[in-house]
Parts: sequence; structure tokens; C-alpha cells
Amino acid sequence: MRTVIIEDEYPAAERLQELVELVAPESDVVAILGSVTAANQWFETHPMPDLIFSDIQLSDGLVFEVLEKNSIKTPVIFTTSFDQYAIRAFKLNGMDYLLKPIKQVELRTAIEKYKTLRPDFSLQDQFFRMQDLIENFRQDGKKQYKDRFLVKYNDQLLKVRTEEIAYFYTTNEMVLLQKYDGGQYLIDYTLEELEGNLDPTVFFRLNRQLMVHLDAIQAIHLYFNKRLKVELNPAFNEEVIISKAKSPAFKRWLDGKHYE
Repeated sequence: MRTVIIEDEYPAAERLQELVELVAPESDVVAILGSVTAANQWFETHPMPDLIFSDIQLSDGLVFEVLEKNSIKTPVIFTTSFDQYAIRAFKLNGMDYLLKPIKQVELRTAIEKYKTLRPDFSLQDQFFRMQDLIENFRQDGKKQYKDRFLVKYNDQLLKVRTEEIAYFYTTNEMVLLQKYDGGQYLIDYTLEELEGNLDPTVFFRLNRQLMVHLDAIQAIHLYFNKRLKVELNPAFNEEVIISKAKSPAFKRWLDGKHYE
């Protein structure tokens, strides 16, 4: 099953590829495309894949521009951060979708649905439904990321803006936010949920325990086996190690690089 991923957030694309290969070992991710421009160039010179996973809002426009220009009739599973009203539009139009952050069980269900429906899948019908969705989403602007949190402190509720937050971390199955001024507050989010709600240009998931703000990174050291050791400000109470597998994506993020 030849598969293409269209996604402009590199860590999200990497995670999706890992999940696809995990739940559908027969799949072959032949391309990861990070922009409208890159996707148009690829589809002009390559045969159509069997299945496409695609974000909606890319760095240089809506993915519908790609689907429309190239008359793509391949089944598409959208990966989206849009709200429930937009999701309803996909369901009404017969599209499948995965709400970010993508969960393994939901991905497996979507792929199984694709396999089940594929023999009776009407490419022409999907194409016409896409035309309707293109019109529905033409006016959408940039992705909207969470810019503040409401936290509890004793008998008060406090507003904390994301620019005040150095990092988020897990401890004893709880998630806390750490402010630059030293304040720590329990929040009702998982790190996976935060990944889908925070601006990926300034926040990065270092490992299973930490998601950090760019400005909280004080120093980076080369470590054993091509891993990286990171110093944070405020200091974290444990060593912060980035795995060999995640180090390349972390470096690209630090360098401000996106897909070409």
C-alpha cells in the first residue's frame, strides 16, 4: 500500500509515519510532503499513491489547492486540528479524519475502514465532495494555537500565557507547567494533547516526559550514542536526554527548518 503524508510539522509527520508503519506493516510511505509547493511538484512527477494522509492548513496554503490542481482522486484521510464544526463537515462529506494528536487506535480504525470500503470506493464521488470542502475552507486563516492556560492556585484561578511557560512535564501521571519565574501548576492536559494545541515552532516534545519552549533551552551537549543532553532554564530535576532517533528532528526545529 503506497502511502503519502502531507504535513508541514516535521515531528507530527515523523510520528504519523511511525504509527502508519506500526498499524499497517504492508504500507510503504513513499513521500512526506511539507508544503503546497512540494506536494504539487511531487504529484506532477509521480504515480498516484493508494492512500493519502493530509493536514489541511500547510505553511503556504490549504492542501485543497493540491487536491484540486492535480485532480487527486486517491482516498484521503485528513489529519486536522480544526474544531468539531469542521469535523462535522468532513463526516457529512463522507471523508475520514483523524483529530490531532493522532492516537494509534484511531489510526488503525481509519485504515481498516479504508481497506473495507476500498473495493466500492467511488473516486469520482470523493473528488466532487472535495470540491465542496475546498469552498468551505477557502476562508480559513492560519492555525490557531493555544495562547494561555487557566490554572488553579489555592482558592484562586490564574491565567498563564504561553510565553510565560518554560516547559511542561509529567510526574506521577500528572502534567505540570513550569513558568520561567519558578511557578509550577497542575494542568488537565496530557503531553499528547499539548502537542496538538501549542505552536510547534516554539514548543517541542523532547521525550516522553518533557515539552519545552524554545527560550527555555540553555545549552545542548553531545551525548553518548548520538544522543543529546539538554540544559533547561529553569533547571529540570533530572537529566534531559534526547534519543538518537529524535535528535535530527530536534536539530531541525532549533534551526527553524521546515520541509523544502
